[in-house]
Amino acid sequence: MLTAAGLGLLVSLSYMYKNTHTKGFAASLVVLPVLVTVVIMLVNGNIGAGLAVAGSFSLIKFRSLPGDARDLTSVFTDVAVGLCCGMGYVAIAAVLTLLVLAVLTVLTKVNYGGNDEKQRTLKITIPESLNYEESFKDILENYTVNCELVNVKTASLGSLYKLEYLVTLKDLSLQKEMIDEIRVRNGNLEVSLGKAAAAKGEL
Repeated sequence: MLTAAGLGLLVSLSYMYKNTHTKGFAASLVVLPVLVTVVIMLVNGNIGAGLAVAGSFSLIKFRSLPGDARDLTSVFTDVAVGLCCGMGYVAIAAVLTLLVLAVLTVLTKVNYGGNDEKQRTLKITIPESLNYEESFKDILENYTVNCELVNVKTASLGSLYKLEYLVTLKDLSLQKEMIDEIRVRNGNLEVSLGKAAAAKGEL
C-alpha cells in the first residue's frame, strides 16, 4: 500500500507538470492506487466479489465529469499501478510507472501534438454593410502564413458581424501593426488577437 501511494504521488507530480489541474484531482491521483490495491487484495481469488467490484468501477464514469485524454491516461495509470501492487507485482508496478511517466514527460516537454507558437485566434467585429469575405484578405495575406475563417455570427440584432479566424503569424512582433490596419477597415470596432485554445482530446 505504501508503494502504491508513492507511485501514485509520482503519477500526480507528472500530471501537474505543465498541465492545468485542480487540487482535488491531484490529491485523488495519489490515493487512487492505494484504494485499488486494497480492493484487489480483498477480492483476490473470489470470482463473485471480483465481478461485483468490476460492476462498481463501471459506474464511476456516470458520476464523473468528462475529462481530457491526459486526465484519463493518469487515472488508467493509477488503476494499473493499483492492480499490480494488489496482486503482489510491486516491481512491475514501479517499472510501469517510471516508463509511462518518462514517455509522458518527454512528449510534454517537446510539445508533441501541440499548437504552433505563432498560431493565434483573431476575432474581428464588423458592420453588416462590410463584405467580410474580401475586406481583410490583403491584410491577412501580408501578416499571416495561413488563415482560416472558422466562425461567423451576428450581434446587436444583426447590425454587426463577429468573425473568428485561426491564423498563423509570419512575425509575432508585427501583431500591433496588423491590428491597427484591421481597425482602419472595420471602423475601429472591436478586434482581439489571442493564443489559439488547445483542443481538448476527449476519449
